Amino acid sequence: MRLAAAELVDQREILPGQWLQSYHAPSLTAGVRAGQFVHVRTGDYAGLLLRRPFSFNTVDAATGILTIHFRTIGGGTEWLTRLRPGESVDMLGPLGKPFEVDRRSRHVLLIAGGLGMAGVRLLADEALRAGRQIVMLFGAATARDVYPSSLLPDEVEYVVATDDGSMGHHGHVTDLVPDYEAWADQAFACGPFPMLRALASLAAGRRARLGVASLGRKRGAGRTHATGSPEARRKAFLQVSMEQNMGCAVGACLGCVVMTVAGTPQRVCREGPIFAAEEIAWEAGW
Repeated sequence: MRLAAAELVDQREILPGQWLQSYHAPSLTAGVRAGQFVHVRTGDYAGLLLRRPFSFNTVDAATGILTIHFRTIGGGTEWLTRLRPGESVDMLGPLGKPFEVDRRSRHVLLIAGGLGMAGVRLLADEALRAGRQIVMLFGAATARDVYPSSLLPDEVEYVVATDDGSMGHHGHVTDLVPDYEAWADQAFACGPFPMLRALASLAAGRRARLGVASLGRKRGAGRTHATGSPEARRKAFLQVSMEQNMGCAVGACLGCVVMTVAGTPQRVCREGPIFAAEEIAWEAGW
């Protein structure tokens, strides 16, 4: 974890009310992995005083450039859009646990709902560098909210669902998952809580529907890994990035806790934001 002054390089409104900003912050880009985030101190002292968390959307360690993707909600994020190139913001990171991809996975399914694209976008780059095939499923309310395909690598197969049917599949993005669950070795998702809960339910019944063996069945059979460990998450079919509200982002305030099936609280900022879907008690109602 490092503290740095990140200099704004470029920004643009990529969708109505959604912005993509590029920052030069070499000290923050080294060693970053998909799923981690930065905590940004707002300059709008008349409004929100707490820092705001943003997923690493893309990272270029060679140039020291990172991008964040956000929606303008409230004073903190609106203030960011008033920055001009050359101005700096205070960033703390990288924070949180990353996605864990099994080294044997060749087919990777990414699922994003709305702004959840920011949580999985970097994983597409990492998977491509590792020689994996990627399908990205994206859900939005209408065509005007669909993430631009031009912002994704050409190698990514991009499939869209909209609630009103104005683009792609007419319905929820979760409707698309059964078409790919046999192809995918692992799936990774970020989006609204109802979407993640529905995906967790689908993942729980996948083995019974397909009759497939889980990763690690032959090699290391019978070996158990501690729940919440990188090894346990790496063996899971579905990993999710939780989008709880964060206060301190260092595990002190306990404002971003989720409950596990074991009945233990987990801090999204420290033990997460990435979890195996089977770890989370989805009906806990925290």
